[in-house]
Amino acid sequence: MSRIPLIAGNWKMYKTGPEAVETAMALAQLCSDIHGVEVMIAPTFLSLPLVAASIENTNVKIGAQNLYFKEEGAFTGEVSADMIKAAGAEYVIIGHSERRQHFGETDSSVCKKIKSAIKSGLKPVLCIGETESQRADEKTFLILDKQVSDGLKGFGLDELAHLVLAYEPVWAIGTGKTAGVDQVRQVHQYLRSSLERLFSKDFSNQTRILYGGSVNPENAKDLMGIKDVDGALVGGASLDANKFINIIKYNK
Repeated sequence: MSRIPLIAGNWKMYKTGPEAVETAMALAQLCSDIHGVEVMIAPTFLSLPLVAASIENTNVKIGAQNLYFKEEGAFTGEVSADMIKAAGAEYVIIGHSERRQHFGETDSSVCKKIKSAIKSGLKPVLCIGETESQRADEKTFLILDKQVSDGLKGFGLDELAHLVLAYEPVWAIGTGKTAGVDQVRQVHQYLRSSLERLFSKDFSNQTRILYGGSVNPENAKDLMGIKDVDGALVGGASLDANKFINIIKYNK
């Protein structure tokens, strides 16, 4: 099956509303002639509706960086899937390693968030990845298996039609370190086979698996040339429209 590459920018806790709008508009202009690649940016919650309105009807899609799995209630400081959808988002990043590390995100809460996202019509980007010590202990595949199987526990194939998987080795996020081509190929091939084992061959073939971990204009072409890599989840390099477009145009 043909999987359209997705290049996603996670803006994390950077940019005020006006700054986010300025960067998003510059990126949308640079992406006006983009074909065959899907582009998404995930600004902060505060910037999300502003950015969505500023680049409506362009080639750039909008995502959120997180959500809470309850529909509404006395949950001070949280944002629901319906709120995110109404603000203009199409995607939502779930289970990012920084959420797991700093805010106690678990595979169980990830599963609940994915269910909430799907119910609201959002496309979930499930993030998985191992730490440096887990890799050193040769537990990479064990960790990834658990994160995928527990994070997607109880879902039917029809519910996961728009799921995106993002492999982000924790030790390569924001460190300047990037997994080698052979390492990335091995993990993505394993994840593809794991999806087939857990669900079906057709599901495995249709699901996009992104790589995230210090992706930049210099290494994007090599990473995207790997068979089972269907895009990238980009952090710091996505904050600059001129840098990000060079990742998006990796095959030019």
